[in-house]
Amino acid sequence: MGAESVFPQYFHCSNIKIGVLKMIRKTKFILLFFCLCVLVFTRGIGSCLSSKLEKAQNLDEKVRSFLDSRRYSWRDMNVSESDGKVLYDIIVKNNYTKALEIGTSTGHSGIWIAWALSKTGGKLITVEINEGRYREALENFEEAGLSDYIDARLADAHELVPELKGPFDFVFCDADKGWYKNYLIAVLPKLEVGGCFTAHNVSARRGRRQYGVGGFVDYLESLSYMETTYDSSSWSGISISYKRAKK
Repeated sequence: MGAESVFPQYFHCSNIKIGVLKMIRKTKFILLFFCLCVLVFTRGIGSCLSSKLEKAQNLDEKVRSFLDSRRYSWRDMNVSESDGKVLYDIIVKNNYTKALEIGTSTGHSGIWIAWALSKTGGKLITVEINEGRYREALENFEEAGLSDYIDARLADAHELVPELKGPFDFVFCDADKGWYKNYLIAVLPKLEVGGCFTAHNVSARRGRRQYGVGGFVDYLESLSYMETTYDSSSWSGISISYKRAKK
């Protein structure tokens, strides 16, 4: 008679202990493997985030340096620095990503818009009819380090804007003032609810409704689904209109 038949309970318990020990070893191995995977993944994420942060910081430095070097030399109907900051703040605050600019000039406003879009992961379509200003804007976008965030078009905005498919969540209009109303009508169906339509050289003060924008302002303020205010910090005037409903 063997020992196993004499002491069956002992051998049964022994087998259970061996099974438990094997299970513990296997569990430890799995936990160790899992911890190593988490460590590698975490380091990878950390490295990726660190790289993105460094890239963003480098871009910020490049843009600031460019703007500082050109601070007092913007001409050709460009916006002021303070107006550029207004546009930047609107985009970043609302996390806009699909922007349209009507009237590039030589790119000052486009740089502020694209700089904001570099924070939100967006892109700007900007339209300019004058080839000389368009070429200079391209050079400025490249020098500022923002070309990847800008799709610059040399075109007549009267023709191109109605053809653009959109959608857009931010629009800045700074072209021929007598056509502002037409641009608004063309863009509104493509402007997302919650989106913003801004226009330069527009003020709440009747005396500042120059360059033929009076009809635009009257039409804009008649739209019940558009909530319009005027930036008081801008000497030139900026209308800021949020689309609160489809219609």
